[in-house]
This record gives sequence, C-alpha cells and structure tokens, in this order.
Amino acid sequence: MKKTVNNKAWFLVLPVLLIVAFSAIIPLMTVVNYSVQDTFGNNNFFWNGIGWYKELLDPSTELGGRFFASLWRNLLFSGIILLIEIPLGIIIALSMPRHGWPVAACLVIMAMPLLIPWNVVGTIWQIFARGDIGLFGWAVNMLGIGYHYAQDGLSAWFTIILMDVWHWTSLVALLCYAGLKSIPEAYYQAARIDGASRLAIFRMIQLPKMRRVLIIAVLLRFMDSFMIYTEPFVVTGGGPGNTTTFLSIDLVKLALGQFDLGKAAAMSIVYNLMILAACWVFYTVMNNLDAERRA
Repeated sequence: MKKTVNNKAWFLVLPVLLIVAFSAIIPLMTVVNYSVQDTFGNNNFFWNGIGWYKELLDPSTELGGRFFASLWRNLLFSGIILLIEIPLGIIIALSMPRHGWPVAACLVIMAMPLLIPWNVVGTIWQIFARGDIGLFGWAVNMLGIGYHYAQDGLSAWFTIILMDVWHWTSLVALLCYAGLKSIPEAYYQAARIDGASRLAIFRMIQLPKMRRVLIIAVLLRFMDSFMIYTEPFVVTGGGPGNTTTFLSIDLVKLALGQFDLGKAAAMSIVYNLMILAACWVFYTVMNNLDAERRA
C-alpha cells in the first residue's frame, strides 16, 4: 500500500521560515555587504572587495595579528574548558544517586547554575573574586597568594575559567546522567556475574553508552566557550590589557569602539564560518557513530 504524503503541513512551517529569513538572513546579508566595503564616514561607502578578508587572514598586518591573537586565546580557553568540564561532568554524573528522593534533589541543585543569566553570572563573580570585598578573592589572598584579576593576567584567566566551570559543568553532568540512566540494568547484572571491576564496567558499558551524549556535550560546550562574551566582558572587560580579549570581545571593540564596520563585518563572517565548520565536523562525527551503531 502506497503511503500518502500530505505537503500541506509546510504551510504551518512557512511563518517560521519567514521570521527566520527576516531576523537572520537579511541581517547576515547586511554584514556581508559591509564586509566588502569601506567608509570615510557620513554613510559614504565605496567598494573594497575582499581587501578586509586578505588583511584579516594575514598575521603580519595589524588587523590580522589582532584577529589571530584573539583566536588563539579563544582556542586555548575552549581547550581548557573541555579538558576540565567533560571529565568533571562524567565524575559528577557517576556519583549522583540513581533511585529515591536524592535524585530529584541532585537534579535541582545541578540545574540551578544553568538558570542564572550570563550577565548575572559575570556580576556575581566580579564581586565574589574581588580581593577587598569578595569572599573568594579575600580567602585566596589570605593564603598568601597574590590574586587580583583586574591587574594580573594569570588571575584573570583563573577567574574566567573557574567561573565557566562553575556555571556550565552542570550541563555536562546532566547530559551524562541522562546517558547513564538509559543503560538497562541487565548490563550491570551481566557485568557483576562476570566479576567485572568498577573500572571495567565504566570502560566497557558506561562510557560507550554515554558516547553520543558526550559528543553533544562537547559540541555545546565548545560552541558556548568559543562564542563566550558576556561573562569575561563583565568581569574583566577583556583585560588586563588584552589578556582575556576573546574574538567576540575584540569584534565588539572593533565595531562599536572604533566603528570600523568593514573590518568588523569581515571578522564576524570569518568567525561565523569557523563556528559552522566546527558544527559540521561534530554533526559528521555523530552521523558516523549512528551508522556504526546501526551496522
């Protein structure tokens, strides 16, 4: 029997597509337009072609050096975040209870940091990490460690990383916990019968079953950390100096601070393409894992 396909449902999706086109595609085309033009002010633009892109991708130029310096800071930050939050999230998920009322309590506690807006998180840590009135900053200084995130680059990085770990490790833990809860009890019973150790159960049962949610967690955390803006901007403003000036902060400074719309537009396009490329890589990996599982 031939299945009947009703395409009228597309009419329900059409308003959403129109809204997306208006709110995303049209502004994107405007940015592309700015990226190939230059201006002397007074809304007088002239054609510049791919000049801004050549300058942006050349590390020997001022714009290119600025772009690559911010890019390396972004990649370093994302790498550190993934190395900390992914293992820590797995450990927390393995430690969470599986039955009874403690499950609900743990889930609520773990979800609380995720409910706080980004600008509020930055404000909290801006005060919390101050050496004069902040509990954390005061405690660290009392240990004899010179800690001042507004003056020392290492302290600023430590504060930004610790803030992000506090804010987003819960997401990784909750995703891993969902993956662990999906494992049938029969797997654990078979492992106990075979006398498998705790480490063997983790390597042979839990970790493979969490593989898909771990890829999702890595994708989400990489995207969020690579596009981070609000928290470090509120806490350090990109300083001291340019120590915590990531691509997003540098882009805002270039566009709104210096009003170099052409350079900022070209940087935003390249920035967007890098994010899309990373998403494509993760999407391809997930599809390959699904194909292996079905085979």
